[in-house]
Amino acid sequence: MKKIAITLVALFAMTGLAAASERRDADLDRLQSASTILSQIMSAPDRAIPDSIMSGAKCIAIMPSALKASFLLGANYGKGVATCRTEHGWSAPAFFKLTGGSFGFQAGGQASDLVLIVRTVDGMQHLLHSKFKLGADASAAAGPVGRDAQAMTDLTLRAQVLTYSRSRGLFLGVSLSGGVIKQDQADTQAFYGKDWSYYGLLNGQVPVPADAELLLKTVEKYAPTPKLFVAPAPAAAPAAQVTPPAAPAASPAAAPASTNAAAPAPSAAASAGADDTDTPAPAMAQSAAPASTPVTATNAR
Repeated sequence: MKKIAITLVALFAMTGLAAASERRDADLDRLQSASTILSQIMSAPDRAIPDSIMSGAKCIAIMPSALKASFLLGANYGKGVATCRTEHGWSAPAFFKLTGGSFGFQAGGQASDLVLIVRTVDGMQHLLHSKFKLGADASAAAGPVGRDAQAMTDLTLRAQVLTYSRSRGLFLGVSLSGGVIKQDQADTQAFYGKDWSYYGLLNGQVPVPADAELLLKTVEKYAPTPKLFVAPAPAAAPAAQVTPPAAPAASPAAAPASTNAAAPAPSAAASAGADDTDTPAPAMAQSAAPASTPVTATNAR
């Protein structure tokens, strides 16, 4: 019985590892597809997401081959990846699922690529949570297309999330309300090897894996991160000007110090010389005195 139990445990472990490996491979395919979809959409000359919307995007979510089965109203299901703008660039991708809601006015069952552009800080805060509902927690509207699209309706201007769809080569803004977006924890665990929170991933707290760099480079290409201006440091020039005067100031101070130190030695020698000079001075005075005495005596006679 023990052997059977050990065999079953080993079998389940191998099955779990195989499932995790397959799930991670699916995650890698999703990242690759998301990068390709964004490149193809933005390469369209007149039917791309406007540059003004991409440059102001707070977060970008891409769902390759989201499934819809509906006639006016119906069910949707899709898996995708999202990344948000941080001070240092775009965050590590977070894996999510989209379920429920209406999908515009397109009938029939087919797969479409979806792109969601989060435009406001409030919309980003909703996305940072593990679950939110489009149209309820965050307002959503069909996004305009065309690089030179200038006119947007009031609904579009107020919307926190702009939604797009590409189906059978046609790319357009599409209404996607009622859809629920929540974190795919199983895919997160399979890709990162750890169940990172949605907030930690999209807030830039998780290092970007090498397998996700292609997607982030594509996003950065069409939605570049503003470069922070760093003013040149003015301290270098004054430091170079202050250093030369400091050396001359130290030199004069050293010179008097050495002169004063040497002065006592000559002073002592001079003192000794002065004593020697004073000794013969009375002798000269005495020799002069006898010379003057005979002159005085002769005059007296």
